[in-house]
Amino acid sequence: MREKDFREGVSDTLPLLLGMIPFGLAYGILGKSIGLSSGETIAMSIMVFAGAAQFICLPMFAEGASLLMIAFTTLLINLRHLLMGASLATYMSGLSMPFKAFLAFGMTDETYAVTISRAQKGGYSGSYQLGSNATCYLLWVISTVGGVILGSHISDPLSWGLDFAMPATFLALLIPRLRDKVSIVVCLVAILVSVGAVILIPGKWYIIIACLAAVTVGGLMEGDQNAD
Repeated sequence: MREKDFREGVSDTLPLLLGMIPFGLAYGILGKSIGLSSGETIAMSIMVFAGAAQFICLPMFAEGASLLMIAFTTLLINLRHLLMGASLATYMSGLSMPFKAFLAFGMTDETYAVTISRAQKGGYSGSYQLGSNATCYLLWVISTVGGVILGSHISDPLSWGLDFAMPATFLALLIPRLRDKVSIVVCLVAILVSVGAVILIPGKWYIIIACLAAVTVGGLMEGDQNAD
Protein backbone atom coordinates (compact mmCIF):
# COMPACT_ATOMS: atom_id res chain seq x y z
CA MET A 1 0.00 0.00 0.00
CA ARG A 2 1.20 3.48 -0.84
CA GLU A 3 0.97 5.46 2.39
CA LYS A 4 1.21 8.83 0.62
CA ASP A 5 -1.76 8.01 -1.62
CA PHE A 6 -3.70 6.68 1.37
CA ARG A 7 -3.16 9.91 3.29
CA GLU A 8 -4.19 11.97 0.26
CA GLY A 9 -7.39 9.95 0.00
CA VAL A 10 -8.13 10.71 3.65
CA SER A 11 -7.39 14.44 3.37
CA ASP A 12 -9.37 14.88 0.12
CA THR A 13 -12.42 13.12 1.58
CA LEU A 14 -12.64 14.79 4.98
CA PRO A 15 -14.06 18.13 3.68
CA LEU A 16 -16.88 16.27 1.92
CA LEU A 17 -18.22 14.55 5.02
CA LEU A 18 -19.73 17.41 7.00
CA GLY A 19 -23.14 16.61 5.58
CA MET A 20 -22.83 12.97 6.61
CA ILE A 21 -22.67 13.68 10.34
CA PRO A 22 -26.32 14.76 10.87
CA PHE A 23 -27.52 11.86 8.73
CA GLY A 24 -25.51 9.37 10.79
CA LEU A 25 -26.85 10.89 14.00
CA ALA A 26 -30.40 10.84 12.63
CA TYR A 27 -30.06 7.20 11.58
CA GLY A 28 -28.83 6.22 15.05
CA ILE A 29 -31.75 8.05 16.66
CA LEU A 30 -34.37 6.63 14.28
CA GLY A 31 -33.01 3.09 14.59
CA LYS A 32 -33.62 3.13 18.32
CA SER A 33 -37.01 4.84 17.90
CA ILE A 34 -38.45 2.02 15.77
CA GLY A 35 -37.38 -0.65 18.23
CA LEU A 36 -33.95 -1.79 17.03
CA SER A 37 -31.42 -2.37 19.76
CA SER A 38 -28.28 -0.26 19.96
CA GLY A 39 -26.26 -3.22 18.67
CA GLU A 40 -28.60 -3.85 15.74
CA THR A 41 -28.62 -0.18 14.75
CA ILE A 42 -24.83 0.06 14.81
CA ALA A 43 -24.35 -3.35 13.17
CA MET A 44 -26.38 -2.24 10.17
CA SER A 45 -24.04 0.70 9.61
CA ILE A 46 -21.03 -1.59 9.98
CA MET A 47 -22.28 -4.34 7.65
CA VAL A 48 -24.55 -2.50 5.18
CA PHE A 49 -22.87 0.91 5.02
CA ALA A 50 -25.46 2.49 2.74
CA GLY A 51 -27.09 5.54 4.28
CA ALA A 52 -30.07 5.99 1.96
CA ALA A 53 -30.87 2.28 1.98
CA GLN A 54 -30.61 2.13 5.77
CA PHE A 55 -33.05 5.03 6.18
CA ILE A 56 -35.53 3.41 3.80
CA CYS A 57 -35.26 0.07 5.61
CA LEU A 58 -36.07 1.46 9.07
CA PRO A 59 -39.81 2.05 8.47
CA MET A 60 -39.95 -1.28 6.62
CA PHE A 61 -38.59 -3.01 9.72
CA ALA A 62 -41.14 -1.15 11.84
CA GLU A 63 -43.98 -2.27 9.55
CA GLY A 64 -42.84 -5.90 9.60
CA ALA A 65 -41.79 -6.12 5.94
CA SER A 66 -40.17 -9.36 4.81
CA LEU A 67 -36.39 -9.60 4.56
CA LEU A 68 -36.79 -10.36 0.84
CA MET A 69 -38.65 -7.09 0.24
CA ILE A 70 -36.12 -5.15 2.33
CA ALA A 71 -33.25 -6.70 0.36
CA PHE A 72 -34.93 -5.89 -2.97
CA THR A 73 -35.53 -2.28 -1.91
CA THR A 74 -31.90 -1.94 -0.88
CA LEU A 75 -30.79 -3.34 -4.24
CA LEU A 76 -33.02 -0.90 -6.11
CA ILE A 77 -31.74 2.14 -4.23
CA ASN A 78 -28.10 1.14 -4.72
CA LEU A 79 -28.25 0.17 -8.41
CA ARG A 80 -26.47 3.42 -9.19
CA HIS A 81 -23.33 1.76 -7.83
CA LEU A 82 -23.28 -0.43 -10.95
CA LEU A 83 -22.72 2.67 -13.06
CA MET A 84 -20.14 4.11 -10.67
CA GLY A 85 -18.30 0.81 -10.52
CA ALA A 86 -18.33 0.47 -14.30
CA SER A 87 -16.65 3.85 -14.70
CA LEU A 88 -13.88 2.82 -12.29
CA ALA A 89 -13.45 -0.70 -13.66
CA THR A 90 -10.87 0.20 -16.30
CA TYR A 91 -8.69 1.91 -13.70
CA MET A 92 -8.85 -1.08 -11.32
CA SER A 93 -7.86 -3.76 -13.81
CA GLY A 94 -4.46 -4.31 -12.19
CA LEU A 95 -5.87 -4.98 -8.71
CA SER A 96 -6.60 -8.42 -7.26
CA MET A 97 -10.23 -9.53 -7.12
CA PRO A 98 -10.38 -9.59 -3.28
CA PHE A 99 -9.03 -6.03 -3.13
CA LYS A 100 -11.51 -4.90 -5.79
CA ALA A 101 -14.36 -6.43 -3.78
CA PHE A 102 -13.13 -4.73 -0.60
CA LEU A 103 -12.96 -1.35 -2.34
CA ALA A 104 -16.39 -1.91 -3.88
CA PHE A 105 -17.91 -2.50 -0.44
CA GLY A 106 -16.57 0.83 0.82
CA MET A 107 -17.56 2.91 -2.21
CA THR A 108 -20.12 5.65 -1.59
CA ASP A 109 -21.20 8.68 -3.59
CA GLU A 110 -18.60 10.78 -1.77
CA THR A 111 -15.69 8.37 -2.13
CA TYR A 112 -16.55 7.72 -5.77
CA ALA A 113 -16.56 11.45 -6.51
CA VAL A 114 -13.08 12.07 -5.12
CA THR A 115 -11.67 8.81 -6.51
CA ILE A 116 -12.84 9.29 -10.10
CA SER A 117 -11.73 12.92 -10.03
CA ARG A 118 -8.27 11.92 -8.87
CA ALA A 119 -8.11 9.05 -11.39
CA GLN A 120 -8.90 11.34 -14.31
CA LYS A 121 -6.52 14.08 -13.22
CA GLY A 122 -3.57 12.40 -11.54
CA GLY A 123 -3.97 8.68 -12.09
CA TYR A 124 -5.86 6.01 -10.20
CA SER A 125 -4.51 4.54 -6.95
CA GLY A 126 -6.10 1.73 -4.97
CA SER A 127 -4.44 3.09 -1.83
CA TYR A 128 -6.04 6.50 -2.47
CA GLN A 129 -9.50 4.94 -2.81
CA LEU A 130 -8.89 2.85 0.30
CA GLY A 131 -8.03 5.99 2.28
CA SER A 132 -11.17 7.70 1.03
CA ASN A 133 -13.35 4.66 1.76
CA ALA A 134 -11.92 4.20 5.26
CA THR A 135 -12.52 7.84 6.16
CA CYS A 136 -16.15 7.76 5.04
CA TYR A 137 -16.80 4.38 6.66
CA LEU A 138 -15.37 5.35 10.05
CA LEU A 139 -17.25 8.65 10.16
CA TRP A 140 -20.55 6.95 9.27
CA VAL A 141 -20.13 4.32 11.98
CA ILE A 142 -18.98 6.88 14.57
CA SER A 143 -21.88 9.23 13.80
CA THR A 144 -24.29 6.29 14.06
CA VAL A 145 -22.88 5.45 17.49
CA GLY A 146 -23.24 9.12 18.41
CA GLY A 147 -26.90 9.06 17.38
CA VAL A 148 -27.55 5.95 19.46
CA ILE A 149 -25.86 7.46 22.53
CA LEU A 150 -27.18 11.01 22.22
CA GLY A 151 -30.63 10.15 20.91
CA SER A 152 -32.37 11.26 24.07
CA HIS A 153 -30.77 14.72 23.80
CA ILE A 154 -31.10 15.41 20.04
CA SER A 155 -34.64 15.41 18.72
CA ASP A 156 -33.93 16.30 15.09
CA PRO A 157 -30.30 16.67 13.96
CA LEU A 158 -31.37 17.48 10.39
CA SER A 159 -32.99 20.68 11.67
CA TRP A 160 -29.47 22.11 12.06
CA GLY A 161 -29.45 22.67 8.31
CA LEU A 162 -26.23 20.70 7.85
CA ASP A 163 -28.03 18.32 5.48
CA PHE A 164 -27.60 20.98 2.77
CA ALA A 165 -23.82 20.51 3.04
CA MET A 166 -24.03 17.22 1.15
CA PRO A 167 -25.79 18.45 -2.04
CA ALA A 168 -23.71 21.64 -1.89
CA THR A 169 -20.55 19.53 -1.82
CA PHE A 170 -21.60 17.54 -4.87
CA LEU A 171 -22.50 20.70 -6.75
CA ALA A 172 -19.03 22.04 -5.97
CA LEU A 173 -17.53 18.84 -7.38
CA LEU A 174 -19.80 18.80 -10.42
CA ILE A 175 -19.74 22.36 -11.71
CA PRO A 176 -15.97 22.54 -12.48
CA ARG A 177 -16.33 19.37 -14.55
CA LEU A 178 -18.93 20.89 -16.89
CA ARG A 179 -16.32 21.95 -19.43
CA ASP A 180 -17.80 20.87 -22.76
CA LYS A 181 -21.08 20.43 -24.60
CA VAL A 182 -21.41 16.72 -23.80
CA SER A 183 -21.00 17.11 -20.04
CA ILE A 184 -23.40 20.08 -19.91
CA VAL A 185 -26.09 18.27 -21.92
CA VAL A 186 -25.71 15.10 -19.85
CA CYS A 187 -26.06 17.12 -16.65
CA LEU A 188 -29.21 18.85 -17.91
CA VAL A 189 -30.74 15.54 -19.02
CA ALA A 190 -30.05 14.01 -15.61
CA ILE A 191 -31.66 16.99 -13.86
CA LEU A 192 -34.78 17.11 -16.03
CA VAL A 193 -35.35 13.36 -16.08
CA SER A 194 -34.81 12.92 -12.34
CA VAL A 195 -37.19 15.79 -11.47
CA GLY A 196 -39.80 14.46 -13.89
CA ALA A 197 -39.47 10.93 -12.54
CA VAL A 198 -39.78 12.11 -8.93
CA ILE A 199 -43.07 13.79 -9.82
CA LEU A 200 -44.51 10.99 -11.97
CA ILE A 201 -43.12 7.75 -10.52
CA PRO A 202 -43.32 6.69 -6.85
CA GLY A 203 -40.34 5.28 -5.02
CA LYS A 204 -36.65 5.69 -5.84
CA TRP A 205 -36.81 4.76 -9.53
CA TYR A 206 -35.84 8.32 -10.49
CA ILE A 207 -32.22 7.54 -9.55
CA ILE A 208 -31.92 4.67 -12.01
CA ILE A 209 -34.02 6.29 -14.74
CA ALA A 210 -32.00 9.52 -14.65
CA CYS A 211 -28.70 7.62 -14.65
CA LEU A 212 -29.69 5.49 -17.62
CA ALA A 213 -31.02 8.49 -19.56
CA ALA A 214 -27.86 10.51 -18.91
CA VAL A 215 -25.55 7.61 -19.78
CA THR A 216 -27.48 6.93 -23.01
CA VAL A 217 -27.37 10.56 -24.12
CA GLY A 218 -23.69 10.88 -23.20
CA GLY A 219 -22.80 7.69 -25.06
CA LEU A 220 -24.68 8.75 -28.19
CA MET A 221 -23.10 12.21 -28.21
CA GLU A 222 -19.58 10.86 -27.68
CA GLY A 223 -20.20 8.27 -30.39
CA ASP A 224 -21.17 11.00 -32.85
CA GLN A 225 -18.05 13.00 -31.95
CA ASN A 226 -15.80 9.97 -32.50
CA ALA A 227 -17.50 9.26 -35.81
CA ASP A 228 -16.71 12.78 -36.98
